[in-house]
Amino acid sequence: MGFLRPKTTPLPPIPEVPPLPDAPDESDEDVIDAGQDQVKKTKRKKGRTSTILTSMMGDETQANINTKSLLG
Repeated sequence: MGFLRPKTTPLPPIPEVPPLPDAPDESDEDVIDAGQDQVKKTKRKKGRTSTILTSMMGDETQANINTKSLLG
């Protein structure tokens, strides 16, 4: 039954991977500027994240149903 299957062609050889560039040093000016920008972004975000008091699952605490807690 070999005539029912298409003939497979061999895959081409895998090309060589070029070497990775050297990582920048921590004393590089671009790295220092990027770190300072990240600190500024974090400070701007702090105002909003401090208002989020629950997790993604929501409020998982048990409700107090023995006493009245609603006003009005």
